[in-house]
Amino acid sequence: MAGIKTFVLDTNVLLHNWQSIECFHDNDVVIPMAVVEELDKFKKNSDELGRNARQVIRRLDRLRRVYADQPGHLKTGVELSHISSTATGKLYVIGCGGVSGDNLAARVKPVFGGDLSLESPDNRILLVACELDAAGRRVVFISKDINLRLKADALGLRAMDFEQRGSERDETAYTGFTTKTVAAAKIDRLYREKEMPGAGFSLLPNEFMVLTADDNPKHTALVRCGADGKLRLLDRNDNVWNVMPRNKEQRMALDLLLDPDIRLVTLVGGAGTGKTLLALAAALQTVISENRYERILVSRPIIPLGNDIGYLPGNKDSKLASWMQPIFDNLSFLLGGESERKAKSSSRYTPESLLNSGKVELEALTYIRGRSIARQFVIVDEAQNLTPHEIKTIVSRCGDGTKMVLTGDPHQIDNPYLDATGNGLSYTVERLKGQSLFGHVTLARSERSELAALAASLL
Repeated sequence: MAGIKTFVLDTNVLLHNWQSIECFHDNDVVIPMAVVEELDKFKKNSDELGRNARQVIRRLDRLRRVYADQPGHLKTGVELSHISSTATGKLYVIGCGGVSGDNLAARVKPVFGGDLSLESPDNRILLVACELDAAGRRVVFISKDINLRLKADALGLRAMDFEQRGSERDETAYTGFTTKTVAAAKIDRLYREKEMPGAGFSLLPNEFMVLTADDNPKHTALVRCGADGKLRLLDRNDNVWNVMPRNKEQRMALDLLLDPDIRLVTLVGGAGTGKTLLALAAALQTVISENRYERILVSRPIIPLGNDIGYLPGNKDSKLASWMQPIFDNLSFLLGGESERKAKSSSRYTPESLLNSGKVELEALTYIRGRSIARQFVIVDEAQNLTPHEIKTIVSRCGDGTKMVLTGDPHQIDNPYLDATGNGLSYTVERLKGQSLFGHVTLARSERSELAALAASLL
């Protein structure tokens, strides 16, 4: 029992992920009564927060009914194994005031200049954590509220954010590729035979590797690890719908986008790295030129940057037009809307003609639940603004023969309830890496313009 920790959860953790109570393995989980009261305020909402609040309340009720003939067991602890296959600790629902006394008052007053007001739900949650700590429990306070974590730290509590993807940080996040220095003869042989055994390189399926000769840094080869463990050479620099890859990461991205065996692709990168442009170019290539899919379905989260402009008139397509303008910009660029890029192979198409013919469809994510999307090339742009549950709902819509691409930048999040590690895009990358149907590339260099690259690096 000495090694068991007690995790006290804030309301925002449960609203962020209704399964969070199962994420602490053999440790105990405490939900303060103030959290239950706050969940009651959210349960009637029709949005994601309301859904999560209802799910948490139902799970607490299931635990309550385990010992329905013995009231009060939630206060003394109920085994989480009754609702979870992974969590083996106990869950407690308790209020503040159980073990308070002179020691607690001596701890609070020097920090806040007096007693904490019990009118604030945040203070009542903090007091529960303090009382458990004063009682000798190994308390860890979990909250997504930075200010509340600061207050907990000031009271001497260990405070942490809830990160759904685990303990990994940005610097160790999966990028989809690695580098390796090898003998020049091995690279020469690779160019002759087009593939080589992957033993000794420890690559995941669909992970790329840049091989550099030990005697000449300019002598390189780019390979991708297949599901069979073999490394296959990427020896083509494909022109995809008049778009040429400008760096090695874009070559990797196009290789995944054009591979019909890869059903889900995630592209992460800053502004101007080409995420959306490459995805649309590959979509046009496979739908218009190769007829591999029936249509292109494009969607984006409806979350504004800054203040919203309010109600938009018209039907669904008219309302979506403003939100989808970045997609139209990229389509116009690819279809010859820019005078310097007009090409005979694409000039007969316009964004309007593709929309009218049904080859391109714009859809709001609001209406995607319940759909079964077959034989389509689906692009979800700005996916960093989606929660893990929303991503699961979207990806699970894929029917037979559908390919889905998620693009976004985890460092440009407009959803106030998400961060760089807890958003759905980052969560998907970490959970699906190594699966044969999944591929990922992190794009690092901005190719939009010199000014855009300068802004991305310095501002």
